[in-house]
Amino acid sequence: MDPIELVLRPANEQAAAVARREVRASDLVDAQLARLQAVDGIVHGIVHLDAVGARRKASAADAALATGEPVGPLHGVPVTVKDWIDVAGMPCSGGESAHRERMPARDATSVARLRGAGAIVLGKTNPGERSEAFGPTFNPHDPRYTPTGSSSGEAALVAACGSALGLGSDSGGSLRQPAHACGVCAIRPSNGRVPLSGHFPVITPMLDPRTVIGPVSRTVADLTLALRVIQGPDARDPSAQPLPLRDPLRVDVSALRVAWWVDQPDCLPTSDTAMVVRTAAAWLSAAGATLVEDQPDGLEAVYPLTRTYWSLPESEDAERWVPTASSDSSASEVQRFRFEWDVFRARLTRFFGEYDAVLTPAAELPAVRFGEPSGAIAATLTFSLGGQPAVVVPGGRSAEGLPIGVQVAAPMGNDHVALALASVVELAGGGWWLPAGVAVGLNRDDGHDVDDLGGGGGDRSTQAGGNAAV
Repeated sequence: MDPIELVLRPANEQAAAVARREVRASDLVDAQLARLQAVDGIVHGIVHLDAVGARRKASAADAALATGEPVGPLHGVPVTVKDWIDVAGMPCSGGESAHRERMPARDATSVARLRGAGAIVLGKTNPGERSEAFGPTFNPHDPRYTPTGSSSGEAALVAACGSALGLGSDSGGSLRQPAHACGVCAIRPSNGRVPLSGHFPVITPMLDPRTVIGPVSRTVADLTLALRVIQGPDARDPSAQPLPLRDPLRVDVSALRVAWWVDQPDCLPTSDTAMVVRTAAAWLSAAGATLVEDQPDGLEAVYPLTRTYWSLPESEDAERWVPTASSDSSASEVQRFRFEWDVFRARLTRFFGEYDAVLTPAAELPAVRFGEPSGAIAATLTFSLGGQPAVVVPGGRSAEGLPIGVQVAAPMGNDHVALALASVVELAGGGWWLPAGVAVGLNRDDGHDVDDLGGGGGDRSTQAGGNAAV
């Protein structure tokens, strides 16, 4: 099998080809590194590349197969990790210059589990469409547009086939918004399914009950594969729970009752977005699901609750209180906020008592040009506040040809239902497509510099030179 062609295939197909010894892991990693470095000249998503380490791991993967050692479900598959998640031996700055020299001694639990399944970490990706430390990342469909959100480097590279699979994090939509803008798949897992240990900045679940770690990929099947690998309890994270992931392929879609909506308070999607959601609803109906246009009461609280959450300090240290900022809120005001948040969560939980899943837009707008308002994200914020699993999958295109994703959410613990319905949308709509901007002419000079595209520059010396291990 031609490894150059294989890097364009999903992660599960890459793993199968390696396991069947149709391609050497070493050849696959070499082809992926070549592809990554070519497309990164356009998207600028990689901030630390460890080509030497990746090739060494690939050789070890080949040796394990040659000696008949048991291998994991991602054996030999090259992946990347958001620069908010620790990878031992690679810098993890959180996208801030002040932490550029931070070098974790151990993997985040989710990274350790990916490696334990045989995945090979190529490097770290830019945490933001324009991070303070590394500058901008560009949308692979058109570099004049942003990839949106803090897992933007992951989504941009996975969409461009610069990585087979990515690991990112999501607080209000930081996985789902870039997936929508770049035309790939992502899941915000149920709260507690995936350990948060090794996330930087530090996540303390009682102070930040919204943030989750999850995968980004080109197919829903790869989301399922990666989620099975990284989920489960962890001695380092008291919030991680035993939530077995049931098989999405065994879900009887015809037995499901699905609520759907387009508009919600503080979020009025474009006509193109509305059409994509309505079309996705029709696809689910054609698959046998019962579709009801309905939404829970109280959605007007989404942005007020989120703004209060954003205003409260967190800790920069996992073991002692080192606040990120000061707050003018009194203890009574904080307790009122937590009470009102619980009221909102209860309303959403009751709504899911009537429905097996929910279909919504992923965002108000498709990807926007640098410097333009990115639009409201109330739809993704809703399930961040509720803690439910939510998948974003490509559903169609805007008039400009940019991806438009839809979001499928399900009750807590029912990630498999959201994945099953997302698979229906993916099959009907065709899912991911290779962006035209990275399909040919990967080394072109399009005449634009960072300032032309709205970027602020930034020091990217860790990309493929400087202190990168190339």
